[in-house]
Amino acid sequence: MVRQVRAEQTRATIITAAADLIDRQGYESTSLSDIVDHAQVTKGALYFHFAAKEDLAHAILELQSATCRKLARDTEIRGHTSLEALMRLTFGVAHRSAEDPVLRAGLRLATGGTRPRPPLSHPFAEWTDLATARLAGAVKESDVHPEVDIDVVAHSLVCFFIGTRVVGRSREPVARQPRRTAEMWQILIRGLVPVTRRARYLTLAARLEREAAPA
Repeated sequence: MVRQVRAEQTRATIITAAADLIDRQGYESTSLSDIVDHAQVTKGALYFHFAAKEDLAHAILELQSATCRKLARDTEIRGHTSLEALMRLTFGVAHRSAEDPVLRAGLRLATGGTRPRPPLSHPFAEWTDLATARLAGAVKESDVHPEVDIDVVAHSLVCFFIGTRVVGRSREPVARQPRRTAEMWQILIRGLVPVTRRARYLTLAARLEREAAPA
């Protein structure tokens, strides 16, 4: 049991080190030797868990997916409206990304053309599906105009959210992401939400920004 725990800890250390390097310098510029040095493990330990750099990339994408799915489930369990659940999911990702190099590296891998291995979906497809489901629920709950094209809005929302993070990566600190997420929602809410319900969600966006801001 002790040996298994140590092996799991070593694996997690390697993944975190790889994610940190990939986030800072990109996948192609990160070598296995770099990861060994950064993780402070032996080459044997790395190869015990990962036969190739591609295996590490897949592990990062798997963890990113698991984190996002957990955040999505948490919003459902708490009984929020569909639109609030979607907003909380985006702010949750923005907040976690400021602290977790795995989420940041996962985004860099996804935007760099790395393809997840089946059955894992591409992050952008997974996020679009989540957004589509929440928006469909929001229409039924009358929080979103019934005439909107849900598929178009879901696609645009993911592009907006991902694009903001990609541009921000080279222009401002990652801690700025909650503010950018709030700005995104201020625009979307004014275009999607009926006037009678708009104030509630604009207030919610401001509150979620404060909650997601780094301590």
